[in-house]
Amino acid sequence: MNERYQEHVVLLGKAKSLVGILTRPFPDRRPVLPGVVILNTGIVHRVGHHRMYVTMARKIAAAGRVVLRFDFSGIGDSRSRTDTVSPLFACFADIEEALDRLTASYDVNEVILLGLCSGADVALRYGLRDERVVGLALLDPAIPPTARFYRDYIIRRMMRLRSWLTLARGRGRLWADFACWLGATIGLRSATDQGALVDPRTREELKHLYCDTLSRNVQLFVALTGGPAGRQTYRDQLLDAFPDVPFEGNLRLEYFPHSDHTFAAVGDRELLNSAVLDWLRTSHFRRCSRELAGSVELRSEREPLSVSR
Repeated sequence: MNERYQEHVVLLGKAKSLVGILTRPFPDRRPVLPGVVILNTGIVHRVGHHRMYVTMARKIAAAGRVVLRFDFSGIGDSRSRTDTVSPLFACFADIEEALDRLTASYDVNEVILLGLCSGADVALRYGLRDERVVGLALLDPAIPPTARFYRDYIIRRMMRLRSWLTLARGRGRLWADFACWLGATIGLRSATDQGALVDPRTREELKHLYCDTLSRNVQLFVALTGGPAGRQTYRDQLLDAFPDVPFEGNLRLEYFPHSDHTFAAVGDRELLNSAVLDWLRTSHFRRCSRELAGSVELRSEREPLSVSR
């Protein structure tokens, strides 16, 4: 036990099948709302890459907030589901049960969802389903490529002989993206292309998700990586990919030009934690009215396009 926070294991859901770690301020300190729920990245369990979520949860709790990091069904210590619901909607059900536990047992009725990569994509889609979600911290979410991205991508690889050989053989990202875009344009799409970020339908779906999220006054924190194994090549790729989305006033955008996708370097994780803590401290999180929440069309009620990375 630490003098600034405490941690204990919690079992979530009606079947107690979901395993999580609750980190919260010491009992003599009244927690600050909203709480924070950290989601899995793919099949990586609740500690996160390089134990990044352990450190992040403890720093956030030491600053006064309740933090829950838990494993989705079938990941880490959580049991697999026995029903036939799709993976995405299984994640939705797990998040709802986690929020129900926070509301019932810890008086946390407003939350921020935080996730990296696929965890960010799940958070963005779930946020519209639950009025308790007042903030989203999206680490390297899915962002369609832009003209400047391709320019930077090509320049980075011009000095590599292997890249030229790959291009000459008709392989690599440029050819794959072009083939997918062409297939989507003329209506010929394979199953492996479904949800590719170059597909105009995927771009349109993501645009509506952001627009609907912002219409609910949800605060956004978006962190992008630009290192050799990063996902973006420049800071404003999110803004350029969605020029019609009114991000102003509800978005804090952070760019880590030298960080890889999983924030492997200790210094990059420290910078990320500092940015997240500052965003939590300075943002004004507020729940939208029930009337406004009900007026948003929940596009996530249908099975969305799965985003290819």
